[in-house]
Amino acid sequence: MALIGNGAQSEFQALAFHMLLGINEIRVFDVDARATDKLIGNLAGHPELRVVRAKSTADAVRGADIVTTVTADKAYATIITPEMIEPGMHINAVGGDCPGKTELHAEVLRLARVIVEYEPQTRIEGDIQQLPGDFPVIELWRVLRGEVAGRERADQVTVFDSVGFALEDYSALRYLFALAQARNAGVEVALIPPVVDPKNLFGELAGSHQAEVAGTSTYGSLVFGR
Repeated sequence: MALIGNGAQSEFQALAFHMLLGINEIRVFDVDARATDKLIGNLAGHPELRVVRAKSTADAVRGADIVTTVTADKAYATIITPEMIEPGMHINAVGGDCPGKTELHAEVLRLARVIVEYEPQTRIEGDIQQLPGDFPVIELWRVLRGEVAGRERADQVTVFDSVGFALEDYSALRYLFALAQARNAGVEVALIPPVVDPKNLFGELAGSHQAEVAGTSTYGSLVFGR
């Protein structure tokens, strides 16, 4: 997988794809080399996950099965362009999450089968804000229920134009909280903890977990499963 944008979300994205889909190699790139340093350092404790520093976005995505973009620049950007696209590639466009902010060239979207969370919101905030209102998209719940296929053929390019959806987040948190309670798993951390570096949330949480194990944490109110 290629991971473009190595800020606050990057470690969580890398570990989620590793643990759920068995992704063992991630090629990473950020215009800020310090963000990549941070990501590589935080993932050093996971030797089963090979993290490769790429020289550019194009270098990172070349030959990748999955491309995840989590950039932070609030501008009409074209992080991924048509010449980077390969048959069968899947793109998770996560960073385009407000009006006037995009990551994908419009032609990339036209080439792909596009999945969204909630169409009315994504038309305004997602990458598809660049396209006419009748551009065809598929809501994710229809794929999850088996009503439509996420991918129709092996060489099809697919895009998940993710902007975040409050009901989806709430449902996921309820499910995880119930699992944590049932299995007596996880540690408590503050819902809004004091954060020294908001771009290094993974490191902050790892630090709070270590403090909890040592018996020195004063956090409490939200359970994070291990």
